[in-house]
Amino acid sequence: MRLVGPNGEQVGIVAMKKALDLAQEADLDLVEVAPQAKPPVAKLMDYGKFKYESAQKAREARKNQTNTVLKEIRFRLKIDDHDYETKKGHVTRFLSAGDKVKVMIMFRGREQSRPEAGIRLLQRLAEDVQELGSIESSPRVDGRNMVMVIAPHRSKADAKADARRAAKKNDDRG
Repeated sequence: MRLVGPNGEQVGIVAMKKALDLAQEADLDLVEVAPQAKPPVAKLMDYGKFKYESAQKAREARKNQTNTVLKEIRFRLKIDDHDYETKKGHVTRFLSAGDKVKVMIMFRGREQSRPEAGIRLLQRLAEDVQELGSIESSPRVDGRNMVMVIAPHRSKADAKADARRAAKKNDDRG
């Protein structure tokens, strides 16, 4: 068996019994790292410490991992200016948080014969939020609805990091 020391140094090819004795003397574990190799490779290490450190790395990786969420906003074709501004505010909030937004216009009755009015409304919204996001999928008719997806310019991870920095800054002031 090829033996690797606790600091990564090559001990050499030793018998299994001798490797176990060396591990016991050093108060370490003998861990087989490459059983398919000829001869098999084993390493002297503190296995509990190794498991703990790998769990810490995995936890840190999960903490930095982000899931992009698809938020949905629904409009009607005949939307009032104030209602439009309110919905635009929601879209702005979602995009600044790093989420994608699915904007849907619901058509009723005769409104279905005027899809160009829906396209104008969606284009207006896209222009109003263009500093935060861009059109990922252009407006398309889907049954009685017209759908468009707007993707944020910055990622969810960046948005979370900025939010953490702002919160920390506010904590330092208070």
